[in-house]
Amino acid sequence: MGQVIATDLPASSLLFQQAGGIHEGDFVDCYAKPSSLPLEEAAERAFRFPAWVSALMRLRNLMVAPFGLNTEVTSPNRIGFFPLVSRSDTELILGIDDSHLDFRISVLKQDGMIFFGTWVRTKNRFGRFYLTLIMPFHILIVRNAVGRV
Repeated sequence: MGQVIATDLPASSLLFQQAGGIHEGDFVDCYAKPSSLPLEEAAERAFRFPAWVSALMRLRNLMVAPFGLNTEVTSPNRIGFFPLVSRSDTELILGIDDSHLDFRISVLKQDGMIFFGTWVRTKNRFGRFYLTLIMPFHILIVRNAVGRV
């Protein structure tokens, strides 16, 4: 039902308000595609990751645990791996704050499209290194997730 496209996250997204604006050095990306699915169903489908993504996440957790990074999500309100931070009728905000970076994911349904935006604010050199290291995987995983919607 349509191809995944790289785009800007609409300015109406709550993500921009919650992030306190986009600052120099922040990472922001967004992918979208047409979808008639309800918001929650689209998010659940996108974050029902295939086995290869789950394996990458387990490997990531093993590799970063010695550095004291967050590897366990204990929140009861979550979608896939990610805790639910807030919601509106048209948008879900998921994310985690950690010692090296804060990140949020916006799942926004607007104008017959579903948008998946990612915002990351790094807090230190390790956060910037980590973001650089995972970026190729992030792009692959997010495009694949949006494609399942």
